[in-house]
Amino acid sequence: MKKVAVFGNTGGGKSTLSKRLSQITGLPLYALDKIQYKSGGTEVSHEDYKRAHQQILVTDRWIIDGFGCMETLWLRLDEADTLVFVDLPLYVHFWWVTKRFITGYFQPPEGWPQNSPILRSSLTSYRVLWLCYKYLTPKYREYIEQAQSIKNVYHIRSTKQISQFFELIDAVSS
Repeated sequence: MKKVAVFGNTGGGKSTLSKRLSQITGLPLYALDKIQYKSGGTEVSHEDYKRAHQQILVTDRWIIDGFGCMETLWLRLDEADTLVFVDLPLYVHFWWVTKRFITGYFQPPEGWPQNSPILRSSLTSYRVLWLCYKYLTPKYREYIEQAQSIKNVYHIRSTKQISQFFELIDAVSS
């Protein structure tokens, strides 16, 4: 486990999971939201984002958390030796987006740039939830099914499996 892609629908706890995984493994963590957006939620240029993403991919060790864009997503999944697909039931993602929206006014969400617009970002997350579930999640599932023979694949389908994942990683890292 040297190059880990953590991906899945919005509001699935990917950033929290990635942070803990980085603490356990010592792998450097790169949150794509912090690379793609500046403080306050302003998006960096697409070319600057792609350049930064590519600079991470060519390093020997990383955990990359998030979506970014379609173009860099598939490059990252191909380059990773370990895939962590957070595929919780849609209602859990919906609830966690709602919880992040409420608590985001008191504490910035994990993995988000400083001063991110909580309301606008949350409304976008609600829209993305359904679109990702309908169009991208089936592609993710197909990809990991095919990748299982050549990569370490962790398909997390429940909140209980998140705990089990950490127990497994803790045991392997010890």
